[in-house]
Amino acid sequence: MKTAVADTVERGPAVPRRRRFAPAGRASIVDRVALAIAGLMVLIALVGPLLAPHDPYSVNLGQALHAPSADHWFGTDANGRDIFSRVLYGARVSLLATVIVIAVATLIGTIVGTLAALGGRVADEVLMRICDIGLSLPAIILALGLAAALGPGLRSAVIALCLTWWPGYARLVRTLVRDVRDAEYVEAARTLGVSTPRLVFRHVLPNSLDTLYVQTTLDVSAVMLVISGLSFVGVGAQVPSAEWGAMIAGAAGNLTNGWWAVVFPGLAIMLTAVSFNLVGDWLRVRNDPTLRGRRS
Repeated sequence: MKTAVADTVERGPAVPRRRRFAPAGRASIVDRVALAIAGLMVLIALVGPLLAPHDPYSVNLGQALHAPSADHWFGTDANGRDIFSRVLYGARVSLLATVIVIAVATLIGTIVGTLAALGGRVADEVLMRICDIGLSLPAIILALGLAAALGPGLRSAVIALCLTWWPGYARLVRTLVRDVRDAEYVEAARTLGVSTPRLVFRHVLPNSLDTLYVQTTLDVSAVMLVISGLSFVGVGAQVPSAEWGAMIAGAAGNLTNGWWAVVFPGLAIMLTAVSFNLVGDWLRVRNDPTLRGRRS
């Protein structure tokens, strides 16, 4: 028969050290708008290509640089391609690349941070010094060099960012796991002989990653801006790709007589980045009771 202590250890603490995303009052109007825009962008990424009225890669030089109209809501670019359709397609390209980067970087960072926190002093020192090297230079500079070495293309940009974005997550996870590993219920589980893998995956990580979830949401905007920037300078997605940064790069030469070809992809990037950043900030406030009275 299990003892009360053993049962508590098996199920985790009866009262967690912090409630996940506890109610923090009604969201403000800004938060609601940000949530709506972020949700809309995700929806567009999922079904946008089905709603596009034109082929985003169909060239029609006879309709080059037509201003926004009933036939082409966002106008056309220098090759007569419908910008509205390309923006819809670009949502899937840009958001998918962003999600891949964040997912891979989070996985690597979680593994490295957990090993550093639980693997002893030597492992901690070695892994954190590697992270310090990665954090000593801006991720966009490292990604630019790696992407250029791998060859121009969206795949190269994604690989480069996956290899340069994880150190921040590793440091964050290390801090979070170190805070949880000394909790009484973790010590009790260790005393009762719970195996290390079960200790990590059942007790330590589930109670450590609330802040990580918030950080990944905040990073959506940063990663998307970097991917768009790499495409703009020529080492990311290449013209005529419907990726938003590549669309701006391809239309930059026609800014005076075709401003819409730059403005609408730029607005898509701005709205997505700002909305996800505000959503991440809202989640951070909900997750941290000490911040709830500081934000209206």
